Amino acid sequence: MSTATMVHRDQEIQQDVLAELRWDLGVAASEIGVAVKDGVVTLTGNVDTYTKKWRAEEATLRVNGVAAVANDIEVRLVGAERTDADIAAAAVNALNWNSTIPVNKVHVTVEKGWVTLNGEVEWQYQRREAEKAVRGLWGVKGVTNLITVRPAASPTDLKKNIEDALVRSAQLDANAITVQVQGTKAILKGKVRSWAEKREAERTAWLAPGITSVDNQISVSLF
Repeated sequence: MSTATMVHRDQEIQQDVLAELRWDLGVAASEIGVAVKDGVVTLTGNVDTYTKKWRAEEATLRVNGVAAVANDIEVRLVGAERTDADIAAAAVNALNWNSTIPVNKVHVTVEKGWVTLNGEVEWQYQRREAEKAVRGLWGVKGVTNLITVRPAASPTDLKKNIEDALVRSAQLDANAITVQVQGTKAILKGKVRSWAEKREAERTAWLAPGITSVDNQISVSLF
């Protein structure tokens, strides 16, 4: 690909990202700068909540052609700063009010508005829910999720649980998919008829308690 073509493609990606930011009502595109080089998008600017920063990144990743995102957006609160103690108390309350998160399994530390989550849970969705619970709190400038997923089941049990779940899914041909489990990592192989089926298989594997990563090697083939 020539340099001129790459530059033109980067310009197209930039315009698409800006359009996506405008489309997402949770993001004020006028607050955010977008630069693109070789498909890598750099976001800059200032927003008043961490949620906006996160949503800007998510919106950018949805755009076709984006290879990676460098999120340099700064969170600058409007009005008085919230103390770390206040943020920590609010985070603990948010975690306790979320019925999907096991009590006393997730621990919170806050430094200069940045929240760090530690602890152990059995399910990947609990790890995601914990981060989601604190992400939107006023005063939060960032979140580091160090929660680990520790399975209560053996790799053999995990493999069977995933295979059984694939069989139950009306959206999948389970016979076309094979499952391997290495520790807490699920490896999916086989052929399906659409990207939707491939994504559904991966989603199903993630739901197994204790799975911390999914290597989706399923190929899409029309047959």
